[in-house]
Amino acid sequence: MTKTQTLIGFAVCIATILLAVLDMNIVSAATVPIARDLDPAHGVDKIPWLISTFALASAAALPLYGKLCDSLGAKKVFVGAVATFLLGSTLCGAAQSMTELIAARALQGLGGGGLMSVTMVVLAQLKGPDGKGGNKGSGIGGIVAGTGMAVGPWVGGTLADHANWRWIFYINLPLGITALVAAILVLKLPVSPVRHRIDYLGAALAAAFTSSLLLLTSWGGQQYAWGSPQILGLAAACVVCLALFLHRQRTAAEPVLPLSMFKVPQLRYGFAIQGLLGAAMMGALVYVMVYLQAVRGLAPAAAGLYLIPMALGMTAVGLAAGRLTARGQSVKSSVVIGTVTSTVALALLATLDAGTSLWLIRAGLLLMGCGFGLLMGQLIPYVQNAAPAHQLGVATTSIRFFQTLGNALGAAVFGTLLSRVYEANVPGGSTSAIAHLTGAAHDRAVHGFVTAMDVVFLVAAAVMAVAAVLAARLPAETGPAAYEPIQERELVAA
Repeated sequence: MTKTQTLIGFAVCIATILLAVLDMNIVSAATVPIARDLDPAHGVDKIPWLISTFALASAAALPLYGKLCDSLGAKKVFVGAVATFLLGSTLCGAAQSMTELIAARALQGLGGGGLMSVTMVVLAQLKGPDGKGGNKGSGIGGIVAGTGMAVGPWVGGTLADHANWRWIFYINLPLGITALVAAILVLKLPVSPVRHRIDYLGAALAAAFTSSLLLLTSWGGQQYAWGSPQILGLAAACVVCLALFLHRQRTAAEPVLPLSMFKVPQLRYGFAIQGLLGAAMMGALVYVMVYLQAVRGLAPAAAGLYLIPMALGMTAVGLAAGRLTARGQSVKSSVVIGTVTSTVALALLATLDAGTSLWLIRAGLLLMGCGFGLLMGQLIPYVQNAAPAHQLGVATTSIRFFQTLGNALGAAVFGTLLSRVYEANVPGGSTSAIAHLTGAAHDRAVHGFVTAMDVVFLVAAAVMAVAAVLAARLPAETGPAAYEPIQERELVAA
């Protein structure tokens, strides 16, 4: 590829990352208007499904995406993922019920998972304009992803307030089609000369495991009792699918998630930290928006503006961390400081009540942005450097798999936790009915809701505290040269 083609390729990758992350988070600020429009009676109760379905579909497809990239080449898989995402976006905009919208979000998530993960593979294969390879691009992609997570709710709220929530999905089409055409015409990426076998059975078992796990965490104790046949059946299916998947990965000629990767400490801890980060970020972003709208009465666009401090902190600190890492600072120090800072920020949000100063909320979100900024864009290049060259696609999509699985489980678990704590404080109440209550009943419902929100943020802080403990165990390596012996051993073993 020429220098101009490479620059266009980078621009296409950044655009698709932004599309995927915006669409994962753009819905969070507009969930209340969407739910009230499509299902006024029970729509708010379905919000966790609206959020988690996208993440679930992405997680289910990610293991297969990695193997397809290593087998067919990243360009073909990238083009297919973008096309699937655009089709899902079109169907989301045309949905006439919450059920239709949730189903369309699943299709959109199948493509969206490829947009994030396969794009990182493309970035790693592109040579940058300075000739230093793809890690710099992956780091920039991580910062763009983090910024999109914070800006997405504001964009969604603005469209919901001043246009129509359907434009949240239709707005993807012009940028997505442009990126699709540019990718077809410009990208020239390597294709493995070796014909690989695709482990479709392993990918199906991974999808079955993630689906049953999400249903278990979403329905358990809420839609069905924990001891009900439905929940016990899901728990059994979850255990069986996981056991079959692990067996398949041990015996398959070319597994979709090689278990040998977990022998490398950089990969093992990187996967775990990224998964915990995904769960905590999803809980923070979604439920800050819900608090600002349901408790403080802000319009979606106004609520989205509160995430600007988070976006500024994430971008500024993330770029600074990237430069320091390029100059030799250990990735470990950035990840440790980032996890600790994020834990403190989430613990601060766990003190919210109905009259908390809005400036204190902004300060908490700024601090959270600084913490997440030290994490976004650091772990993906870190894992890519540690991975054997022939497993670049699998390693990249694996870390995205764990983050996306964390997103899905975070949305489901935090949604269930919120409903359970709220019902314990307001017996017989529903979060969907808060907006229609008045007087003492409204005050009691708001107090119960805020109490439930505080529990959600406290649990999210505990999740990040676990990530901080794992970060302290990361090997303090600083560059690709540090991983060469590991790569050689893995290649000889292969």
